[in-house]
Amino acid sequence: MYVSNLSYQTTEEDLVKLFSQFGNVTSAKVITDKETGRSRGFGFVEMDAVEEARKAMDGLNEKEVNGRAMNVSQAREREERSNNNSGGYGRKRNSW
Repeated sequence: MYVSNLSYQTTEEDLVKLFSQFGNVTSAKVITDKETGRSRGFGFVEMDAVEEARKAMDGLNEKEVNGRAMNVSQAREREERSNNNSGGYGRKRNSW
């Protein structure tokens, strides 16, 4: 599941505690900025059973945690980014 609008103070342990009310949590990850290590305000939670995950989505979507109403939805596969070296201008750049 994709969990967004998280408070920057929300930890992976917090997510496990919240989602465990609905079933077995197999993983919880808060995404952090590579440079600062600070939370980016979203994360992902995986649960054993689809039905448990649905109940968690229904029960936790828009629930206030650490002062913010988090959003919980089904995670989608990440779209692959194309790396065509166009530099954003639509023309190919040489690398020499």
